[in-house]
Amino acid sequence: MTHAMLKGSNVPLEATTVRAVLRWSPGQGVPDVDASALLLGLDGRVRSDEDFVFYNQPRHPSGKVWRLGKKRIAEALTDTIQTDLTGVESGVGRILLVASADGVTFDRVQALRILLYDAQNPDGEALAYFDVKPETGQETALICGELYRRGEGWKFRALGEGYSNGLKGLATDFGISVDESEAAEEPDASAAPGTPEPPAQTPPQTPEPVSPEAVTQAHAPAAPAAPEVSRPLPPEQPPSGVPTQPAYGYPPQQPTAAPPAAAQPAYGYPHPTSAPAYGYPAPAPATAAAQAAQDRYGFPPPATGAPDPDFRLPPQGPQFIGR
Repeated sequence: MTHAMLKGSNVPLEATTVRAVLRWSPGQGVPDVDASALLLGLDGRVRSDEDFVFYNQPRHPSGKVWRLGKKRIAEALTDTIQTDLTGVESGVGRILLVASADGVTFDRVQALRILLYDAQNPDGEALAYFDVKPETGQETALICGELYRRGEGWKFRALGEGYSNGLKGLATDFGISVDESEAAEEPDASAAPGTPEPPAQTPPQTPEPVSPEAVTQAHAPAAPAAPEVSRPLPPEQPPSGVPTQPAYGYPPQQPTAAPPAAAQPAYGYPHPTSAPAYGYPAPAPATAAAQAAQDRYGFPPPATGAPDPDFRLPPQGPQFIGR
């Protein structure tokens, strides 16, 4: 038989292993809900931080309380805490079953319910259930109920107590040490979002007297800074007397000696200093008279001697043919 519980009511538990299931309806804007448990000593506080079972510490060191994780069933989401009541240490008097939403208020969580099952009979009906309703709607953490000792057995009590400062504030109230560095990193709530912090004000300083020499140096034109450009290395010069290789790949030609200055011909044309255009070098004059004739007319004189009997004039144009 399933017990429908009201806030503050309790029910004895005959099961030795209890599965506490948080169930809610997902939807647009509905936050994700997390289940957690706090094992409290006889003084109503945790014995150490290890007595806090939540998403970052899903199993108690004793192995008797642990999270089973989230599931989707039909049209609902669930998160589950399971407890082996017979193995819980004698120093633990109560186990709080907590629901928390990450920075979102529970007025946006629809149909939140906690159900207790016998873990030995997973297909059986629930032993009890409690519809958790926040008192103000601004709570971000809720103690849905508690498992507590009564004599030699255990009972479950429906609570529905809320906290507006989230799981961190709830855990702190029961003795969990919260890392203060995380709180220090949180931005100041009094500052408007997006407002830059004002710059630190420094007291004005009295200027020191300046000498005329310093003023002159301050107003002197500064020398232009040298550009940071690496200079290219100069090309290597070949040793003297060694010809350089032309860029187009042909072997270098030996430099020729400058010809002697020639006398200016009588008719005013300069004396040619290079070889004829047809590429054959002019034969060297045999006599000084031939050299003088060559210097005068630009070509060597005809050779003297007996005429060649086989010499024939080449064909001549009409202007050379007598009429």
